[in-house]
Amino acid sequence: MPPKEPPRRRVPGPARPARPRPASAGARPSRPAPRPAARRTPPRPPARRPRTIKLGSPRPRLRLVSLGLTLVMLAFVVRLLQVQAVDASAYAAKADKYRFQEYTLSAERGEITDRNGIALAASVDAYDITADPKLFTPEEAKVPDAPEQAAALLAPLLGKEPAELAKKLRTPKSRYTLLARKQTPQVWNQIKDLRRVYGQKAQPSAGGNGVNLLGGILSEPSTKRVYPNGELAAGILGYVNAEGKGAGGVESMLDGELAGQDGKIRFTQSGGRQVPTAGSQGTPAVPGSDIELTIDRDIQWAAQQAITEQVTKSKADRGYVVVQNTRTGEVLAMANAPGFDPNDLSAANAAAMGNAALQDAYEPGSTSKVMSMAAVLEEGKATPDTHVTVPNRLHRGDRLFKDDVDHETWYLTLNGVLAKSSNIGTILATGQLGATQAESNKVLHSYLRKFGMGSPTGLDYPGETPGILAKPEDWSTSQQYTIPFGQGLSVSAMQAASVYSTIANGGVRVEPSLVRGTKGPDGRFTPAAKPQESRVVSEKTAKTLAQMLESVVDDREGTGNKAAIPGYRVAGKTGTANRVDPELGRYKGYTASFAGFAPADDPQITVYCAIQNPTKGSYFGGQLCGPIYKKVMEFALKTLHVAPTGSQPARLPVTFEPTP
Repeated sequence: MPPKEPPRRRVPGPARPARPRPASAGARPSRPAPRPAARRTPPRPPARRPRTIKLGSPRPRLRLVSLGLTLVMLAFVVRLLQVQAVDASAYAAKADKYRFQEYTLSAERGEITDRNGIALAASVDAYDITADPKLFTPEEAKVPDAPEQAAALLAPLLGKEPAELAKKLRTPKSRYTLLARKQTPQVWNQIKDLRRVYGQKAQPSAGGNGVNLLGGILSEPSTKRVYPNGELAAGILGYVNAEGKGAGGVESMLDGELAGQDGKIRFTQSGGRQVPTAGSQGTPAVPGSDIELTIDRDIQWAAQQAITEQVTKSKADRGYVVVQNTRTGEVLAMANAPGFDPNDLSAANAAAMGNAALQDAYEPGSTSKVMSMAAVLEEGKATPDTHVTVPNRLHRGDRLFKDDVDHETWYLTLNGVLAKSSNIGTILATGQLGATQAESNKVLHSYLRKFGMGSPTGLDYPGETPGILAKPEDWSTSQQYTIPFGQGLSVSAMQAASVYSTIANGGVRVEPSLVRGTKGPDGRFTPAAKPQESRVVSEKTAKTLAQMLESVVDDREGTGNKAAIPGYRVAGKTGTANRVDPELGRYKGYTASFAGFAPADDPQITVYCAIQNPTKGSYFGGQLCGPIYKKVMEFALKTLHVAPTGSQPARLPVTFEPTP
């Protein structure tokens, strides 16, 4: 039987308050039961009520933020409309400008060669040295004086002043500056080697700051004009300026043909470098045409050597030699002294940088008498045997004329007047051209014009002088007597040579030519246009004049004995003229000259020489220029394989015996 559970003990709980009993109507309320006495506890401090924060309404703030965002969005929308609608094309152009890079492709300048294809002027590879100035700022280079350090390194290589280079490297707000033009590949290779060395030093492993001091030095491919023969034919060729444009001589005269046409290339770039995958577009450069001159380099060399030597020896201001083919008018040589080296213009004398043989105008003196004699013969007023009595002095107008030397009365033939170069005899002969002196002047003037006096030669050479020949009615009292013997008119050396080529060519003047033709980029040769021809005197008159000119060189009484060439018949004429000093504007010093052609009986080559203001030794044309004529003519005859004719000269009489 299970044990009985012990009786549970009841623990009294707290007393419940008695529920009030509802009072009936009219009953008095009962008194509440008394509460038990409470246990006494210590008094507590009164509790502090927590402080409350009353928040404002969020709606004003939300409205302000919304307004601000709306204004910002409105500004973006307006800007977007401006960029994409209003100024779209302008911004697109700016984007293209910075996205695409365009470079000019320089056309290769054509060569200038002599008649045998030997280069006289050519173009070789070169580099324009450039820099990015931003890479030389203290922020990029990590040093404050990077431009000065780089300039000190580059100056010896580029031939520039360090201060000049440093100034360019400090160009503000620029990513490009040109330091030097037309530098040789050797110079650029030296710069690259130097840049490589400084690049290695800049490595952190070598103790550097990681920045190459010369890292901002760059280059652009270009070409440089060079003249392989130095001073040879410099007066003819001219030169090009720093921009590669012809600035003198043939370089300037035919710059359009030589320069070609530059091309362009356009490519996408990023950070200053071409994007290889984006491709490129443009037009290729068209090379210039090659120019073949009529000049023979060897004859040019002989002429230049001869005139330079004599100008130096005579301490003269300058001199020129012109060599011309009598039949074609082609100029075989045109030498000037002093000259210049077009490879180094910085060392050139500005006064010597032109072509004085074409640009100097001077009074020719007695070499001009051949034109006076041509007029007299062509007009039938005299023959080579005509007697001319030449006194010691001749009074004409307001002057008293004389010959170069004092002499007793000479009894000369017209041939003798030319052989002995008598001024008085020439005045007397040309006085027969008209019934009056005024008429004689007009006749003589017409022949001078036919020979090319007072007009350009036809070469179209830059700066060429047409000479000076006044109208006959404007001739002064003295000019009408001095012009017949070569004073009172002015010519160039080329004009004077052309006169003798006209006589040598049977009286037909052929305009001088300097260009044989051009060879285009396609290699096709185009001959130059034929020069104009005009008859000046008859063939008979020209032949007679050639015989008379032989007397100047061959006859023992002639003034040009020093020009004689053994085995060849030589026709020539001396000249000694008073010289007008261009600085003083008055006569001072002399012009010595000699002109002629050979062989006299079968003319092929004309040589003309003139020396201005010789101050040491003789100043007579026969003494100074006769030997130059001989040296140059001999060389030209051998170079062109012109054989002697073997015939004997006519030996016309020079004097006559007066009748008692």
